[in-house]
Amino acid sequence: MSRSEDLYKRALQVLPGGVNSPVRAMRSIGRDPVFIERGEGPHVWDADGNRYVDWVCSWGPLILGHAHPKVVAAVEAAAAGGTSFGAATEGEVELAAEICDRFRSVEMVRMTSSGTEASMSAIRLARAATGRDPILKFAGAYHGHVDGLLAEAGSGLATAGVPASPGVTAAQAADTAIVPWNDPEALRAATAEREFAAIIAEPIPANMGVVPPAEGFPALLRESADVNGALLICDEVISGFRVARGGAQGLLGIGPDLTVMGKVIGGGLPAAAYGGRRELMERVAPAGDVYQAGTLSGNPLAVAAGLATLAELDAPAYERLAQTTAKLALGLQEAAGERPVRVVCGGPVDPWPPASVFPGLLTVFFSAEPPRDFAGASACDAEAYGRFCRALLERGVYPPASQFEAWFPSLAHDDEAVERTLAAAAEAFEEALG
Repeated sequence: MSRSEDLYKRALQVLPGGVNSPVRAMRSIGRDPVFIERGEGPHVWDADGNRYVDWVCSWGPLILGHAHPKVVAAVEAAAAGGTSFGAATEGEVELAAEICDRFRSVEMVRMTSSGTEASMSAIRLARAATGRDPILKFAGAYHGHVDGLLAEAGSGLATAGVPASPGVTAAQAADTAIVPWNDPEALRAATAEREFAAIIAEPIPANMGVVPPAEGFPALLRESADVNGALLICDEVISGFRVARGGAQGLLGIGPDLTVMGKVIGGGLPAAAYGGRRELMERVAPAGDVYQAGTLSGNPLAVAAGLATLAELDAPAYERLAQTTAKLALGLQEAAGERPVRVVCGGPVDPWPPASVFPGLLTVFFSAEPPRDFAGASACDAEAYGRFCRALLERGVYPPASQFEAWFPSLAHDDEAVERTLAAAAEAFEEALG
């Protein structure tokens, strides 16, 4: 029995499914989980000593790659002074100021420890500010495991949510309306029918795979919120600080009322935040009456890692990341040849192919056409994607273990890492699809 097999056997006795987050189980690609022992640059090593080119990068936070020397040094220095205080520190003020400087729509920030906590808090604030309960989200969007957001839609232009998980009440889900992404008529119909506290959206959805907005759809989000009297919440947990200095909202020209952030701002440690206009954020306790708290919010180690990471993300860094993303995406599309595979890394979806590349994000869809919404993503050949992933892992490449997750190129991925991946992918496509 290998060390990984032994670890999994032990994990099944003490962890539900042997993991602490479902996608790590790798069940959707038909194999047992990989147990990672260490990482450096663009690579990770598993418990049996196998090395992989890592395109997961902790699901997005590691935009500089694994164990970046400046991030490690910042965390070590912070830890030497104390790991947590439950009190205000200078570092959290500096990180908040850095966020406000980068995001034009954000004037004040509240730190949290996870994206789920941040989205839950932003929605609570929107409900308090508007005096309304219902919210609108898009099918296929994931905004954390908040009860009211774990809802799924049936058919129709705008469908009231039903619980997508046991433990979520029908009442909680009923306050959530779900419409298809990139469907202007569905959005207009929903906002004409009901008054919402908030419209929440990923400006570049990446939780059904990367499905860019159609031309004009980002502007329609803002317009629809204004006409309805709802607040617009941009969920930039994935895209924030990854695709541009000012996030996806800066690239797409969206001005949200509130923004949810995470992943990159913690530099690989647990950290997230929500922020927006001053008059909204001053409703948050203790300045205002909307309660939210967190013992480890603004943790010194996470703040130090976040500041060290953001310091490396200047304009040339995003240019390099875009080049790496484009090289990988183009190479994967070429490796797929005439097979029904579409590699998506840019937007908007109209016209296709897109003229631009979103740095640091792409998805390999096993589909003849690029998906425009969750229905299109769901129609992809997930079994073929699973075969593709298993074949890549056998060849030393670590892809996301789900058709509905993004690949995360980093600044540590060099030409050698890309070329090794493309060589493996050519064989993996053949094995997956023939």
